[in-house]
Amino acid sequence: MTPWLTLIGLGEDAALSPAATERLRQAALVVGGIRHLALIGKTGAARLAWPSPPQDAFPAILSRRGERVCVLASGDPFFFGIGSLLAELVEPGEFESFPQPSAFSLAASRLGWALQDCALVSLHGRALERVIPHLQPGARVLALSWDGETPQRLASLLCARGLGDSRLTVLEAMGGARERRRSATAWEFDAHDVDPLNTIALQVAAVVGERIAPRAPGLPDDWFENDGQLTKREMRALTISALAPRPRELLWDVGAGSGSIGVEWLLSDPSLKALAIERAPERAARIRRNADAFGVPHLRLVEGAAPAALDGLAAPDAVFIGGGLADAVEPCWAALKPGGRLVVNAVTVESQAALSGLSRRYGGELLQAQFARAEPVGRFRGLRPAMPVLQWRAVK
Repeated sequence: MTPWLTLIGLGEDAALSPAATERLRQAALVVGGIRHLALIGKTGAARLAWPSPPQDAFPAILSRRGERVCVLASGDPFFFGIGSLLAELVEPGEFESFPQPSAFSLAASRLGWALQDCALVSLHGRALERVIPHLQPGARVLALSWDGETPQRLASLLCARGLGDSRLTVLEAMGGARERRRSATAWEFDAHDVDPLNTIALQVAAVVGERIAPRAPGLPDDWFENDGQLTKREMRALTISALAPRPRELLWDVGAGSGSIGVEWLLSDPSLKALAIERAPERAARIRRNADAFGVPHLRLVEGAAPAALDGLAAPDAVFIGGGLADAVEPCWAALKPGGRLVVNAVTVESQAALSGLSRRYGGELLQAQFARAEPVGRFRGLRPAMPVLQWRAVK
């Protein structure tokens, strides 16, 4: 198959390889941002500037199948770029790509950072809170900005979280005559004339005692805003282990309460997805606040009561039911993908009896867990046990 679609990466200097230059000369249509189209100068091709969203241009691109079409992108089209979206629509043999160094590569080379040791984040078209899980002590983070205001907003977020000693380096218009670099701590950062085309390099300085989420599940209970409807810390760690998150999987958190299970699921890997199904409006609002606070604003909220609220949702790879929703088990099991995991926690005698019957019907295993905490007893301390929890785990 002869490729008809060419993806061309551009740097600020607009330098192109001979092959990319030849593809542009042959093109019947060139698609790119206004800045990209200006960089390449005049060609004999028709031009199409990206609309918003860019997917609206895909029909026009696909209608030219068989003709020469060039799509312009910044740096590497397949590194947080348009390439992966187009690759979902055309076969590998139909396109070719001529990448340039990505903004991440350029930033790392300017600072002397080992790229493989950095957290790479895109804030372009994404919520600023997505950076929060990467704010680990000593971490180096490279982030693509949404606009010229992103660095100041990030500095404000760091200060609000007690990370004001972290150092931001803003690299603007890298690779061209307008390139500029500025650095300051978050406390000191006060640049309001930043070029919209910028990348942020962040060196995290964490203070002892600040809320830095560890990589392991089981975050402190008081870190979550809740009304008591919360899977407690130890049980939450066991539950996340039983759900066994794997990259790119989707979780249904049915009867989400405070959203703690969905939050910790998403913190396991940035490629994961989660739906929090909750019928109480005040709890739904609380889930949203918790998701933002932990840096997982992509936790999708579904307001409604199970099982009716489950209709039409994307098939899950894992399902968690926090208890009292035995009538949701059957539709959840039916929707679960083969190899998917279903985990249900039960506290009351009635719900535990229901789990016993469900385990006979669907298989899996039953696990009882009980935890006790030391509390004052006069001048001494005694272990006060919490109510036992019966957990049913099953693989479809």
